[in-house]
Amino acid sequence: MKKVKISVIRKEFYPEFADEYLTDGAEVGPCLLLNVGDEFIYDGGAEMPLNFCPWAWIDIYRGVNALSAGASYVPWNKKDGLQILCCTDGIRPVIFKVESLDDD
Repeated sequence: MKKVKISVIRKEFYPEFADEYLTDGAEVGPCLLLNVGDEFIYDGGAEMPLNFCPWAWIDIYRGVNALSAGASYVPWNKKDGLQILCCTDGIRPVIFKVESLDDD
């Protein structure tokens, strides 16, 4: 199994949805757990990286594990061993670049 690097590349926030659907409205702001530039390494074994969001982990785990096992997404992606994934929070989603690392 390959190691996989998970990088936070973007955070979104939709205050109009927050005001309409969340108890605290737009005051909640964007995701508080992850920040653009955060990086995590997945070593395998289905274990979530330390300090990663458990909800986001559930959302992206299948893609992370597939890359760890050598999945290819060419011709859809320009670079093999890479996926762009996101958590499913529709009001404050976080977007991840997920890339397999070369074998040591």
